Amino acid sequence: MADSGPLVDHLNLIVEPTIGRPLGELDIIGGATLKRGAATIDVRFPVPGEPHEHLIEAVTVGVRAFEGVRSVTIDAHLMDDEAASAVMERLQASIRKVGGQGSRTQVIAVSSGKGGVGKSSLTVNLAVALANRGRQVGILDADVWGFSIPGMLGSSQTPPVFAGAIIPPILHGVKVISMDFFIPSDQAVIWRGPMLHKALDQFLSDVFWDDPDFLLIDMPPGTGDIAISISQYLPKARQLLVTTPQPTAQRVAKRAALMAAKVNQDVIGVVENMSWFTADDGTRYYLFGEGGGADLADDLNVDLLAQIPLVPAMREGADEGLPVSIVAPGSDAALAFELLADEIEARKPRIRTHPDLVIG
Repeated sequence: MADSGPLVDHLNLIVEPTIGRPLGELDIIGGATLKRGAATIDVRFPVPGEPHEHLIEAVTVGVRAFEGVRSVTIDAHLMDDEAASAVMERLQASIRKVGGQGSRTQVIAVSSGKGGVGKSSLTVNLAVALANRGRQVGILDADVWGFSIPGMLGSSQTPPVFAGAIIPPILHGVKVISMDFFIPSDQAVIWRGPMLHKALDQFLSDVFWDDPDFLLIDMPPGTGDIAISISQYLPKARQLLVTTPQPTAQRVAKRAALMAAKVNQDVIGVVENMSWFTADDGTRYYLFGEGGGADLADDLNVDLLAQIPLVPAMREGADEGLPVSIVAPGSDAALAFELLADEIEARKPRIRTHPDLVIG
């Protein structure tokens, strides 16, 4: 049989579905032969224990698209530890630590002083809206006690490990890491400050984020240990404040802004969630009152970036692991997230100097 360098070059451009890098960068294609229309491809799986159907399918489709190929045989085996370590070392050397010096990633902490305002659903749907326009997006679920992001995106699979690095699952085009992947459903997380601090450190240092355009952090309610840790690990993070129209929610959300001011972080703007419900006859009902988002934005001298209406399909989609852009495309909520994504992309972060904090 004859070696087929052009076929290897062709396959090396295919993106590996788990890690999200071209096969050539991951040394997945060990070789290829092509004789009389019969192609044989040596494929080296990068991650042990993973279902590899998607990778095999991607390679098979890529081979069949090559001129002159009539049949395909895949010779698949696991990449050895030495090769995997060499690949990961090369990848890590080519990127910056997410949120670190020189990183291109815009880190946005989706915050509020209280629970129940819809931070998680807003984080998920904003991330998907950004990913749908071709941005590389990650979500760090920092709500260690009340994690919900994986369920809203339809997966609780344990992330694979490649050469010591945790590979975040890609769900609806978004890379995700959450405590939900590691804690059995019948157990609760009962941790204090130091353990929370360490968990966030691992989520940032041990996860292969690959320098995304945006990293959205779904923050827990309040301004306690996790908020302090995030301000230490990611001092360049900006706050996106979420409130509902209620004055009570507005007053509590302001505390998250006060926290941001104390650690010298920008507030990028305010989003008002659950702004209204539109009945079948087109009448808008303001179930939680009016004006809370605008009042909070005025109080903080920032912009009200979006008002997200109540849409039943959005709640149903969250329960089914589907974003609103899939379950209700063209709805008021889907369009609101598109406008919010526009606003986020239009607001570039400022360069600032941040003081060191001490956890006490």
